[in-house]
Amino acid sequence: MKLHVILVVGFIVGISGCAEKEEAPAEAASAPAPDPVAIEVWQNESFIEHMHAHAERLDELNFALADGDLEAAKASANWLSTHETDSDIQADWMPHLYRMRAEAEAVEAASDIETAQAAAMRITAQCQECHAAVGISTR
Repeated sequence: MKLHVILVVGFIVGISGCAEKEEAPAEAASAPAPDPVAIEVWQNESFIEHMHAHAERLDELNFALADGDLEAAKASANWLSTHETDSDIQADWMPHLYRMRAEAEAVEAASDIETAQAAAMRITAQCQECHAAVGISTR
């Protein structure tokens, strides 16, 4: 009897293993295809340096907030909100830039670390959304 049960269970497992399975959607298929213009701009050395300056200032802002130095955070936020726009930025990327600057202004206006940290997180989100919108990975 025990051998019979084992054989039946084995048979059922074997059949279910042969059943047609639905494929999970490929992660790459859901990601937007990189925009050829975006790739050309992102390969421009001066534009890359400009974007790295954004990242450095955001890092400085976050480090200052982690140290509890609201004034240093505001100084970095001021650069993010007022620096000159790179001439290679595409028009459809501008909303991300405007929202990033608005959040940097929110850091400048913050009266406490917690408010500034929340705005800094929204700056990071804008950076990530822009990268995703143009199909450029930051990893």
